[in-house]
Amino acid sequence: MRRRLVPVCLGGGALALLLSVAHAEDLPLRKPGLWEMKLVRNGSGLPELTMQHCTDAATDKDMNNTVSPMAKQICSKQDVQKTANGYVADSVCSVGGGTLTSHSEITGGFDSAYTIVTTSHSDKGVANLRDLTTRIEGKWLGECKPGQKPGDIVMPGGFKLNVRDAEKLKGLLPK
Repeated sequence: MRRRLVPVCLGGGALALLLSVAHAEDLPLRKPGLWEMKLVRNGSGLPELTMQHCTDAATDKDMNNTVSPMAKQICSKQDVQKTANGYVADSVCSVGGGTLTSHSEITGGFDSAYTIVTTSHSDKGVANLRDLTTRIEGKWLGECKPGQKPGDIVMPGGFKLNVRDAEKLKGLLPK
């Protein structure tokens, strides 16, 4: 569950997901290896996106430690609760001069598959991106591919980014 910086690169609905689960020290780390993550944003007209992420415990933990301080600065509310079926996360954050409110339901296991469904509302921004439902389906595929290192994310079209370099991308976040 600790792929927090990945969604920053993917747009507003995923930013809501990032912020809603950024204070999630209680969430377990994902099983090391290669994870497929399918992102579907309902209500935006944006296409489905599938990527692969090679991770290990240190990378997942580092990603959480990188995002948590940022979320603490911009979020007035970050609640994560364990439920019978997984976790529920609620947040209220200031993003781009507006308020982003989100609710996430996280189910499944972090050793084989998980699903995160986030509903979000922004009071500013592009009209068709203000109210979104974002679904991330994570599935463990096995060991990372040869040549991959923990933190590597392969996007559609073969674009590769390592989340350890994502610290440099923080400047791209809306203020």
